[in-house]
Amino acid sequence: MRASFASVPGSADRSNEDFAAASHDVVVLLDGAGTPPGVESGCSHGVAWYARQLGAQFLIEAGATPRRPLADALATAIERLAALHGDACDLTHTNTPSATVAAVRRTGDDLEYLVLADSVLVLDVLDTDPVAVTDDRLARISRSLRAEMDALPTGSPEHTRARCAYAHKLGSYRNTDGGFWVASTDPAAAAHALTGSLPTDRLRAVALLSDGASRLVDRFGLTDWSDALKILADDGPAELIRRVRAAEDSDLHGERWPRGKASDDATAVYCLL
Repeated sequence: MRASFASVPGSADRSNEDFAAASHDVVVLLDGAGTPPGVESGCSHGVAWYARQLGAQFLIEAGATPRRPLADALATAIERLAALHGDACDLTHTNTPSATVAAVRRTGDDLEYLVLADSVLVLDVLDTDPVAVTDDRLARISRSLRAEMDALPTGSPEHTRARCAYAHKLGSYRNTDGGFWVASTDPAAAAHALTGSLPTDRLRAVALLSDGASRLVDRFGLTDWSDALKILADDGPAELIRRVRAAEDSDLHGERWPRGKASDDATAVYCLL
């Protein structure tokens, strides 16, 4: 596989909490679940640390045993990272750091994939429309919780307070039956990932997108997956993110597209097979 990357923080004053990395046969992308200012997490390390550490552990585990299911490799990575937190972190805290996960691995003549929570994997399948692998459980849960936040101008003090309240409510649904699943401290969450495989001779390319990059399609509706893949193929991941930022800048207060943050961390990985 030949992979190209771009990753841009949502704002200059906060760390980029996305992480992407690749080896010769594995690509991983994680989107750390950032908490609004004033919301405690119970962790002394922070979300960016969590996403980078888990991404590195997962890349190692997925590459070390190619025949082992990706979900099992992710479970081991989560378990090992929980041990790295140390006694200073409260891993039972509702808002302890977590991350979405998207990954692909080339094994022989097949490409395996895994998606957990709201990062997106787009498969550029030959002779048919692209296939977007999306885990919509978080979106379905959040839809019923975010009405107050979405009704307020993004960035206003009232919106910030409503976003904190939303984060508290959302935490009670995380990694529970009937809620949504995300990588955090419980290795069992990995078993709830969406997984599958396709023969590589049916694929032209794949794209892994954090929700800050996929929003050009799935939140803003300014293009479709076919055109997003064309942007990635012709102009690269940085151009896709540039278009996301242009859309965000045209709607800074969330009047057209209500959202928690005016601009989110955005990461795109494009892999030619």
